[in-house]
Amino acid sequence: MVSSRHTTPHASAFTGWFKSSYSGGSNGDCLEIARGYADVPVRDSKAPHGPALVFEPSAWSAFITAVKRGELPTI
Repeated sequence: MVSSRHTTPHASAFTGWFKSSYSGGSNGDCLEIARGYADVPVRDSKAPHGPALVFEPSAWSAFITAVKRGELPTI
């Protein structure tokens, strides 16, 4: 079960969303991050009014490090 402390049902509650410059213009598989918060809100770019996950900075940093190192399995 996902704790509501780490999610919000409406990503539109946050402002300042941006996509990585690596995401490309037509790629539909993008995450967006909202700047300016103590924690890191993350949403699916295809669902801007849908839910968002909210990571503690250390958890987000660990995730990014694992992605860069290729430590996560691919689907």
